[in-house]
Amino acid sequence: MNELLEAIEHRGWAVLPDFIGPAESIKLRDECEEFSRSSEFKRAGVGRGADTAIREDTRSDQIMWLEPSEAAIEQQKYLAKLEDLRLAFNAQLYLGLFDFEGHFAYYPEGGFYKPHLDRHAGSSERVLTVILYLNENWQSGDGGELKLWRNSGEKNGPFEIIAPRLGTLVCFFSGDHWHEVLPAVKGRRSITGWFRQRP
Repeated sequence: MNELLEAIEHRGWAVLPDFIGPAESIKLRDECEEFSRSSEFKRAGVGRGADTAIREDTRSDQIMWLEPSEAAIEQQKYLAKLEDLRLAFNAQLYLGLFDFEGHFAYYPEGGFYKPHLDRHAGSSERVLTVILYLNENWQSGDGGELKLWRNSGEKNGPFEIIAPRLGTLVCFFSGDHWHEVLPAVKGRRSITGWFRQRP
């Protein structure tokens, strides 16, 4: 955890392989697949509230929001880890994070998300983006990588290409780092969410 905190403090983004062990990650993936089979997933939109719209030219993933009060056991374990992380961020970086919102995300074959920031225009609530990948046996050529621009506020500078491998955690400041999901060659799963400040 210290490695993650230091990376966020000094450069604003971090990648942590094996944040969750393989067995626990596979159980989360299985929960994700079970919800997908039961049609709990919906097309993801762009914007928020009444302004949310399906934009097939911008993103083509499907999501299912997490409800902590209804979370299955593996979700509860992951959310507990995130709570420890929230408290650590507040203690070391004084970010004033008060909660987490998140969802399972599924990118079907060909799925993508064009370059964007995670903080909604006119809002300061989302502070840190947190993504946990749930893709077992991911291979080069499977697509679905995260392209993350390193420099705050830049979309044309240096960037990282991050493989969505099982158990890998990615974290970055939501309003600072442009990013996109490159087209997936096969189904790609994750839990994506945000640590938030009070409005």
